[in-house]
Amino acid sequence: MQLELSAQDEAFRQEMRTFFTTQVSPEIRETVIAGRELGRDAYVETQRTLNAAGLAVPHWPEEWGGRGWSDLRRHLWLEEMQAAGVPAPLPFNANMIGPVLAQFASQEMKERFLPPTANLDIWWSQGFSEPDAGSDLAALRTTAVRDGDDWVVNGQKTWTTLGQYGDWIFTLVRTDPEAKKQAGISMLLIDMTSPGLEVRPIQLIDGGHEVNEVWFTDVRVPGENLVGEVNQGWTMAKFLLGNERVGVAPVGTVKRNLARAKRLAGPQLGDPLLRARVAELENELLALELTALRVAAHSAGGEPHPASSVLKLKGTELQQAVSELVLDLAGPAGYASGAGAGSDLPEWTQHAAPAYLNLRKASIYGGSNEIQRQIIARTILGL
Repeated sequence: MQLELSAQDEAFRQEMRTFFTTQVSPEIRETVIAGRELGRDAYVETQRTLNAAGLAVPHWPEEWGGRGWSDLRRHLWLEEMQAAGVPAPLPFNANMIGPVLAQFASQEMKERFLPPTANLDIWWSQGFSEPDAGSDLAALRTTAVRDGDDWVVNGQKTWTTLGQYGDWIFTLVRTDPEAKKQAGISMLLIDMTSPGLEVRPIQLIDGGHEVNEVWFTDVRVPGENLVGEVNQGWTMAKFLLGNERVGVAPVGTVKRNLARAKRLAGPQLGDPLLRARVAELENELLALELTALRVAAHSAGGEPHPASSVLKLKGTELQQAVSELVLDLAGPAGYASGAGAGSDLPEWTQHAAPAYLNLRKASIYGGSNEIQRQIIARTILGL
């Protein structure tokens, strides 16, 4: 099997590598590589740099900033971005609501929202999951009732990632309580400064503030903010979730983190058991990279290759395994996540435990790994 890149694709890879390592702020890239938390301004600056170069939303329709690249080139673009420590375009904008609007929204809504979405002039939040409607998303209970020209929204959303930065939230709401649960759902775009909308932080096990609850109490939403047709929300949700899984095998990120772990190990690499552990991870990562290239090269018509479930499953397992390796390398110093800047301990040891804990989520989002195993068994193995 020939997996070598063509001369044109290899030149494309080098073009992406040069751009990401020379045109994006080195301070931002170093923050990512060191495992520190990025603030809102860093995300915005990076995405605007990418957008100005036509590299923020290459998978969108070309009239809205897309590049018409092959799936292979999109893979190379993402891998080089990750390897360079460049924050990817905000997924809520680039991979979620942007493609939904391009596919389902009116021309007026596209013109209003797509350019600022690509440029991160609007920071979007995702309003899907609810306390009793996570894996069973169709069981959502947030309601939208028509009142004149407006919708009045009441309910709660949870696990809203980076919602503390949000300007607008794309929200699944129940607009027909009598319909079968999937059939009675619509999508609304809601200004997060609207009266009655409240964002409440959820503190995570790693001590960070990454996710939130969003509460709606008689929030009035203009009727023009309905995406597509009434009760078409489930169709859009399925479309969006398919786009969410773009880049589920973070090859570039895992390669960068594993190489860094080897540097941090220093003399510990003299331990033959540790060397064997690292070698096994490198072999599995090489297999993942080759599989990702093969999947990208054989995807067609925008439809995900069935093996994308393998990429999601193995990619997230390797993310977690490398974070566990770094935590083990830190040893007892890994418990010092709250030590602060005045500590004598190396900075990386203070980030080891929070990174390990945070990445427990990787095997759940984008479709849990248990679900991916079912998809593999059904569509690939024919079981």
